[in-house]
Amino acid sequence: MYYMIVGLGNPGPTYAANRHNVGFRCVERLAKTYNLSFDRRQKKALVAKGMVGTRQVVLVKPQTFMNDSGLAVAPLARFYRIEPARLLVVYDDLDLPFGTIRLRPGGGSGGHRGMLSIITQLGTQHFPRLRIGIGRPPGQMDPAAYVLQDFAAEEELALDRTLQLATEAIVTWLHDGIEVAMSRYNAGREA
Repeated sequence: MYYMIVGLGNPGPTYAANRHNVGFRCVERLAKTYNLSFDRRQKKALVAKGMVGTRQVVLVKPQTFMNDSGLAVAPLARFYRIEPARLLVVYDDLDLPFGTIRLRPGGGSGGHRGMLSIITQLGTQHFPRLRIGIGRPPGQMDPAAYVLQDFAAEEELALDRTLQLATEAIVTWLHDGIEVAMSRYNAGREA
């Protein structure tokens, strides 16, 4: 029985270090930690399969652009027979302070178009998600421009700690469930 962990981002080297790609970076870190590799293309996504502890996982990086993430996620969820409770989507959140993570068992898109696409294509919003705070844009900057900016060099060290915390939260979710993971990682802890 597979668990599916989806990191959201935009494909290609142009976007690799963008704030919007923090979901990709999180699943890449999880893959590296457990010696998994994104060595297969399947249903408009790069996929890594293997074990995280005692759980069989499919890690997913959609290769559609962010706003069409559901076009990759929904077909993969059907292919691997993933029930909503065994799907976790990891993505950036403007409304969380930089360095903060939050797990939720379900809910709306919160204005995130990648999540809206997944909710629409799956036909449900009842699946867990892990939001990684990227903070609000400075001044009057357009949020769409902000999410496509790279992280500043001085933010990268803090981001590394945040991604470590996020991967620990994912492993906790896999082995102990959403409630335990939420109580452990949603307590306002910053990396």
